[in-house]
Order: sequence, then structure tokens, then C-alpha cells
Amino acid sequence: MIITGDEPEYIAFVKARLRDQFLMTDLGPLRYFLGIEVFSTSDGFYISQEKYIQDLLARAALGDERTVETPMELNVKLQLTDGDPLSDPTRYRHLVGSLIYLAVTRPDISYPVHILSQFVSAPTTVHYSHLLRVLRYLRGTITHRLLFPRSSSLQLRCYSDATWASDPSDRRSLSAYCVFLGGSLIAWKTKKQIAVSRSSVEAELRAMALLTAEVT
Repeated sequence: MIITGDEPEYIAFVKARLRDQFLMTDLGPLRYFLGIEVFSTSDGFYISQEKYIQDLLARAALGDERTVETPMELNVKLQLTDGDPLSDPTRYRHLVGSLIYLAVTRPDISYPVHILSQFVSAPTTVHYSHLLRVLRYLRGTITHRLLFPRSSSLQLRCYSDATWASDPSDRRSLSAYCVFLGGSLIAWKTKKQIAVSRSSVEAELRAMALLTAEVT
């Protein structure tokens, strides 16, 4: 359980009442919770999953120490028929599932994870090679963290984008957005659009509509 607030006296009161009713241990200031690490500094709070990435790389058992600069190559359009089917897709599904949870603190892998997750039912050797690229990217960027500064405005800044007809199988577009509260990144998402957009402008408008619903 995480208890948070801006009044230390009331937090202490809540913990005392809980302790009267339940057997509990106070672990002190938040540092680690469900694979998410929290660091408090004079600048603000840093959130990362460095240990989670280390464990993920250990489970993946990559056969080399290579790193890459980007999580996915530019203009890659994967299809169901690319490559040969994996004899055992369990490993692929396990790794993709772990990456989905990792995207909680790593918006930079949101797009490739969204793409790779579309093939968990029947992954191929090509899909797996792109999955390994994401892992090599994480190895080289394992110390990347999100900063939530202590002194920040409450002004919302939002950005959206779309890739028109980027899925070669159904010609649907992808929407993506990110939302900042002051200097803090508080929301992001990559999602395939539910209908085929007949122009890039229509795809962009659908992305803006998705973002507007999130902000509202």
C-alpha cells in the first residue's frame, strides 16, 4: 500500500489507524513498488524500472553484449507472414508481456511494443528478431528515467501524431499522443485506429480526437 499526501501529520494519523486494525509494517519512504523504483532528490522524483530491465535481460539470455540506438528500425512494416513460425511462441509472449509492463515508465518503447504485441498469437522469426532489438536498445538505455520536478507549472501541454495506413494487412493508421503537466510527462499511448482513414489528415484528426478524450 502506498500512502501519499502533503500533510505528514495526517499521513502519520492514517498509518496509526491502520496499524490499530491490521498487522502491518511501515517500510518508510517509497523506494520500490511492483518493479518500479522511485528516487527522491532536490530536483524532484525520478521513476524507473532499472532492476526490472536487468531481470528481463537475464531471462532473455541474449547471446551478445550489443546495443542499438533505437528500439525499432525506421519505416518497418511487419506482417503476419514475415519469416517462419516459431516452434514455441511461449518465450516471445512472455517477453512481450514483460515489455508491456515496462512501458509504464518507458514511453520510448511504447510504439515498438504496440507493434510486436499484435503478433503474440503466431509470432515468427522476423518478429522475434525485432523483439531482440528492443531488448538491446533497453540494455543501452537502462538508466533512462522519468523526472517529475518539484517546481513545475500546472499547465497541460499535449502532442499527438499519426502514421497513415501504416499497417499493411488492414491499412489502418496508428494514433499516438503524450500529455505533459508542466514539465512532467503524465500520459502517453499508441493505439491502432478503429477505422480506415482515407487521408493523412483524417488519420491526424482521429489521433487528435483520441488525445482530446484523454485530456477531458
